[in-house]
Amino acid sequence: MQVDEADVCARVGDILDAHGGMEGPLLPILHAVQDAFGHVPMAALPVIADRLNLSRAEVHGVVSFYHDFRSQPHGRHVLKLCRAEACQSMGGDQVADRARALLGIDWHQTTPDGAVTLEPVFCLGLCACAPAALVDGRVVGRVDQARLDSLLDEVRA
Repeated sequence: MQVDEADVCARVGDILDAHGGMEGPLLPILHAVQDAFGHVPMAALPVIADRLNLSRAEVHGVVSFYHDFRSQPHGRHVLKLCRAEACQSMGGDQVADRARALLGIDWHQTTPDGAVTLEPVFCLGLCACAPAALVDGRVVGRVDQARLDSLLDEVRA
């Protein structure tokens, strides 16, 4: 979905107004922008930078540093697979390989039909139930090949 630059500027202006006077507002503003658009459009960066008296590079640096911020819209569903050591030791690499193969995409990509975006995440705090996944914000433990197949059926439906 293409986002109109004038619409971005207007909506980001409203978001900035709503966060006026907040101390350390950059992260909450970026989260609100991503909630509004499904990603942080590049056209939003100069508007945010100007209002917060930051450089565009500073704002871009924050967006690109944090994995949860996206510069492109994600799929209708987001599947995050834990890549931390506990999950890897319990078969997480095999689950990840299978997910990438079945979806036909790599990390940070979205299936051609726009259904699923696949993202790595480094620790969901579910180490005792490794390997773990996050499906549209829902934590799932003990993800083996069968459970992965079930999750993929769910997000493709």
